[in-house]
Amino acid sequence: MEPEQPNIRHEVAVVGAGPAGITAALLLQANGFDTVLIGPKPAADPRTTALLTGSVNVLEAIGAWERAEQSAAPMRTMRIVDTTDRLIRAPEVAFEAGEIGLDAFGYNIENNALNAALVETATAAGLTWIDAPVTDVVHEGGRIVLAAGETSVSASLAVAADGARSFLRETAGIGVRSWSYPQHAFVTIFSHDGPHHDASTEFHTRSGPFTIVPLQGRRSSLVWVVRGEEAARIETLSDDELSREIEIRSHRMLGRVTVEATRGLLPLSSQVARKLGANRTALVAEAAHRFPPIGAQGLNLGFRDIAALVEVLCSARQRRHADLGSEATLAAYGRSRRADVESRTLAVDLLNRSLLSDFLPASLARGVGLFAASRFAPVRRFMMREGLAPTVGAPRLVRGLPLDPAGFGSKRSDIGERDQFR
Repeated sequence: MEPEQPNIRHEVAVVGAGPAGITAALLLQANGFDTVLIGPKPAADPRTTALLTGSVNVLEAIGAWERAEQSAAPMRTMRIVDTTDRLIRAPEVAFEAGEIGLDAFGYNIENNALNAALVETATAAGLTWIDAPVTDVVHEGGRIVLAAGETSVSASLAVAADGARSFLRETAGIGVRSWSYPQHAFVTIFSHDGPHHDASTEFHTRSGPFTIVPLQGRRSSLVWVVRGEEAARIETLSDDELSREIEIRSHRMLGRVTVEATRGLLPLSSQVARKLGANRTALVAEAAHRFPPIGAQGLNLGFRDIAALVEVLCSARQRRHADLGSEATLAAYGRSRRADVESRTLAVDLLNRSLLSDFLPASLARGVGLFAASRFAPVRRFMMREGLAPTVGAPRLVRGLPLDPAGFGSKRSDIGERDQFR
């Protein structure tokens, strides 16, 4: 692109208009940053998302939760059931939100409802939104210039929320580590005769988790992780056959099952960016990391990215002549997220591999962990809190605290020159 005089100048440009991108733009604007959102309006999405409490805090901060809550179902109980039939089987464990003083661990919502709430919030907030994809990027005069449709946007910082195949990540020269699994995730929504009692149940099987998450009324969503050959078989099942199979595999705990038209099948893989920022570009959500839909970590981890980035930017703004897109600011953001991203990626990877493996020590380790959770309340409460957000290093907003720059001053927010992920 031959640089032209930009017709729009902003402090921050957020690229990608999915849930992460809209949320990032709204949170930045709510904290006083001159922000533009760039990307096509979200398309229809038949999937669901389990939003943990920290993510609900973020949505409350931007005014979207009051619009989304009416379509969301609480998750008050999280149950794990080992059905691997291996020599060592873990005991059944039920985690109750009330045990750690919460009404619910979070809420499950259909993505179409979440997107509608976010779009409505963006409209009400008067967010500047360019409904077009970014097609080119150049750097000039200490700023990043983005071409989108008939418009060029100049910003100090670009936030890449444009997904796992991020164009902005590529133009920033940030590489990724990626690996795949011999599995697919089959997703669907179904109604059932019996009540779900606001409980999410994860059956551990030899091919991966079979996870049922409550929706409003007598409906639930399913994420069924299977090996490749089993995935091919499931795709051929009629609605009646699939309904019966879900009944059997869920041990008929919800009574008669009737699947809806919604179906999806995705190959399982993981990907982590080698850095979370470079060349005036900060990565969030799937542009920064992607892994299997296990443990409700995907979008929740992305929302923690967003909250941490805004926290770092608020801290940087307190400094005279602060440059929001500087390498020092991006390095501070990377440091703030390193432990959370690496630990969650490792935890999901180990859990998934332990279910696939017949290696006795792997089954033993998983069994011992769940046994400890079932018998010892302090262990169980620690696992619940850690599952919702990291005990150390969670952004203030995720912990339900205000984004108060005067209260930062932590090592996570200090601007420094160290590199990020090596």
